[in-house]
Amino acid sequence: MKLALAALLFLIALLAAYFRAAPSDVRRWHVAQAPPQGLVAGAVVTGRDDAWALVVAGSLAQLDAIALATPRTQRLAGSVDAGHITWVTRSRLWGFPDYTTAEVTPQGVVLFARARFGSNDWGVNGARLRDWLARLS
Repeated sequence: MKLALAALLFLIALLAAYFRAAPSDVRRWHVAQAPPQGLVAGAVVTGRDDAWALVVAGSLAQLDAIALATPRTQRLAGSVDAGHITWVTRSRLWGFPDYTTAEVTPQGVVLFARARFGSNDWGVNGARLRDWLARLS
């Protein structure tokens, strides 16, 4: 029984280490995406593992500062000058990476947040985008 518990704890620790250490492929995550039809400024549109937002009342520089002030978030690629940035935010407990890409478009800044692992993010990406939009106000 103790051996089985020790083996289970070891596997959990190994899995957690994998999620925290999993490399981020810039070519996969730092790409332009076509936003869904009817994306309205200031609203967040969510799916099972992703979220979209359109920002017209703020700049990419402001969003970059807000993103980098978010716990466990760092810039993966891009820059304000390039008009295209991707950040990775890791969950507190497991270190699951979620990717948020911002791109300047003629309509405004389009944000696209998505989970790397799993098929349901439990609303985390949508909540993060709502928080960032609230901080822009």
